[in-house]
Formats: sequence, structure tokens, C-alpha cells
Amino acid sequence: MFQTYEEAVGWIHSRLRFGIKPGLKRMEWLMNRLGNPHKKVKTVHVAGTNGKGSTIAYMRNVLTEAGYKTGTFTSPFLETFNERISMNGIPIPDAEMLFLANTIKPLSDELEQTELGGPTEFEIITAMAFYYFGNHEKTDVLLLETGLGGTLDSTNISEPVLTMITSIGYDHMHILGNTIEEIAGEKAGIIKHGVPMLTAVTDERALNVIKRRAAEKNADLFHDSFPVLKHEPLRGGERFDMKTPYHSFEGLEISMRGEHQVQNAALAVMALDYLRVHGLFAAGDEHIRKGLHQTNWSGRFEQVSEYPAIILDGAHNKEGAESLAAVMRRHYAGKRIHVLFSALKDKEYSPMISILAGIADSMHFTTFDFPRAACASELYEACTHPVKSFHEDWKGAIDEMMAAGESGDIYLVTGSLYFISEVRPYCRKISHEN
Repeated sequence: MFQTYEEAVGWIHSRLRFGIKPGLKRMEWLMNRLGNPHKKVKTVHVAGTNGKGSTIAYMRNVLTEAGYKTGTFTSPFLETFNERISMNGIPIPDAEMLFLANTIKPLSDELEQTELGGPTEFEIITAMAFYYFGNHEKTDVLLLETGLGGTLDSTNISEPVLTMITSIGYDHMHILGNTIEEIAGEKAGIIKHGVPMLTAVTDERALNVIKRRAAEKNADLFHDSFPVLKHEPLRGGERFDMKTPYHSFEGLEISMRGEHQVQNAALAVMALDYLRVHGLFAAGDEHIRKGLHQTNWSGRFEQVSEYPAIILDGAHNKEGAESLAAVMRRHYAGKRIHVLFSALKDKEYSPMISILAGIADSMHFTTFDFPRAACASELYEACTHPVKSFHEDWKGAIDEMMAAGESGDIYLVTGSLYFISEVRPYCRKISHEN
């Protein structure tokens, strides 16, 4: 038995040595031994390349505003490990994490002695989340984010009332496939027989795969029935009109910036409206308006300082970089922009660098303490921008980037969410010192 929270989290992280082991057999074994808690909670299952966390955050705030106990299971975390399992947006206490680790550890040891082998870190955390929300601290609804793909993702043992795919792009290609169709096939693996599917995917190649899978599963598909009718940027976010098959919404406002966030919010509204019309959760119009407006998502176009203007964004793939560049052009036209970028070495980072260089007055590169982090010099070499630098120490890189700017400039720190998690406290400290 673990005596401290630190011991428990250390054990969970030690499971990283098992790597990624796609498949559901170990999860089924664990759930069976725990009394199948995943069957005891209403679940909305969300997959996608980008936008999962933001879409879930919108839905969580609306449902919480409507008075529901709303659990979320998301990844990765930015400040505390406990963020991954949260109730009403609040990470579970350390004592609860310790309790969950002590509940799962004996089963993990037993499973490791079978032909299935030991569970991975993600399987451990997923099992903890299902047990917490299904057996221990029962929730009205669980908003469940896939970790990787969908078909063989640990979360795919869930029996949801609704499934959602936010977007599909080129990411984790070494596992999910080299074509949009292959990646879409993995994401569409969350579609269950007779369970409705909502998607914001617009790429016809990916959408055709989703349509076929939905037809095979006799699942109602909603993909073009909740259009955004009007959209305008605000100083502190976005305003838009939209309609669903059931209602029209005018003047909805969000505090997160970018057309992609409007699409995420519209998908969330469609899901909430569907759940309301079908008598599952009664979130009213005012709950929707208030919940959307108060939603922020740390590390996603998060301005942590006004003077100097420092923005953090976890744009960790090509599609994320494109959305980020579009937001910067829309909201900061005419401003000098300095970019600090770091990424994982198993990512296709060259296209991301090229996109970001298109909006930057200077490009800066660094690395961070993570086994899969790319070297700063490798990222530097992949960049053709005429004004660039690299520093293997990220604090030095931030200081170097800040020194390159002038009053009124914008400093954009972006790349891997693991990188954003590490540098965020330091960037917030810069804000407090100025």
C-alpha cells in the first residue's frame, strides 16, 4: 500500500516503461474485477486530433452551470497530475488519487502475472477514472476524452450515450496510419451500435469514413446540421450565431479566440442541445450562454501576461499550428511577433515551423526535460526564417526571445503541450514581475 500521494503518482508514472499497448483486453479484465464501473455512469465519448479538450471544457461548464455533477477525464495535464480526473472542473484531491492508486495497484500486480501482461500508465489512469466516477464519487455525466485514436484506446470500453469527433488531421501517424482515411478509421472506432455521433470534421475523405462506420453501426450521424451562421471577432474572444436541428442561437460569446474555437463551441452546443431534446440533461439557453462565455482552457491561446504580452498555445501538430497562425493574423495584424517553439522528436515538426515562421518576426527554439523532446539545434536547422536562434535551456531561450523584442511586441510560446506545462509557471512569473 502506498503511504503518500507522491509514492502513488511515482508508481503510476513508472508504468510508462510499458509504453503504448493498443488493445482493450487488459481494460476489460480490470473493469470486470472492479465491478464494471464504466457501465454505471452516463458518458459522452470524445475523439479527435485537435479540439477535444476545449469542446469538453465548454460542455463541462454548461452542465456544471445547469447543476449537474460533471466529471471529466482528459490528458495531458498542465499544472497538476490530478487535473486528468476532475469533478466540475476541479482536480480530485491528492487523498483521492492515493485511494485510487491503492485500489488499482493489487489488480495491476495480478494482471501482470497473466498472459495479458501489465497495464500501461494510461490504462491505470483510465481504470482509476472509471472507478472514481462509477463507484466512488458518482457523477451525473462523464465527459471522456480518448488518449490516442479510438478503436483500441483504453477509453473505448465505455458505453456512451453520445459520441463525438472534433477534427481529424495528421498526428500520431506512426500508430494511427499515414493517410487521413486510416486516421479517420481509428477515430471512428468509438462509434457504437445505435449511439448517435456528432462531428465537426469537414475533410471529405475523413467524413466518408465516419459516414460508413456510422451506417455500419446504425448510428445517427450529425455533421452538417449545426452551421455557424455569423461570426465576428471580439477584443476578448469571439461572437457567433448558429442553429441546430432543434433551436437557433444568436449572439453566443466565447472567451477563447479563433475560428477553430467557434467550431469547437458550436459542436459542444449541438451536443448539449441533443442531450436536452432527448431528455438526458436539461441545460437551458442561459446555462449555455454563461457556460460558454466563462470557459477558458489553460495552455490553449492563453495570455498569461499583458505587459509584456506573452501568449501560450499548445499547437502540437500541423492543424494546430495553422489555427494558431490564423488567430494571430486575425487579432494581431500589424504587431511584431516573436515565436519560441519546442516539440517532440517523433512529431512532424518541420511543417509546423514553416507555418509559424510565416507570422513571425523572429523564431527561437529550445528543448525541455522530457524523454521524447527534440533537440533545440534540430528544430533550429529545420527553420529557414532569416532571424532565428536556439538555446538548449528553455529559460535562457525565453530570456533571449524577450531581449529580441521591443515595447508592444507579442511573445508567442508554443509547441508540445508537455513543453507548455513546463514553462507556464515561469511565464506567469514574468507577468507578476512586470
